[in-house]
Amino acid sequence: MYFNNDTDLYRTIGSNIKHYRQQANLTQMQLAEKAQISISYLSKIEASGCDKSLSISVLNQIANVLNVEINDFFKEDETNAKTS
Repeated sequence: MYFNNDTDLYRTIGSNIKHYRQQANLTQMQLAEKAQISISYLSKIEASGCDKSLSISVLNQIANVLNVEINDFFKEDETNAKTS
């Protein structure tokens, strides 16, 4: 997997997080609470509007709640990234 820039990277991560959240039938509020992050931060991540670097810790917290591997967030698979 190769990303041309940070924007493409964040877009892919955000799209995949949204996909897996919806697949788990969780609202943004539910995921944010379970991952112990703010709903506004999660909303920015999913909308590719993250204005600060995502930490591995935050990605791990989200992955644990969604019961997926962190590397799933980086996949550019059409079925994951475009099902939002």
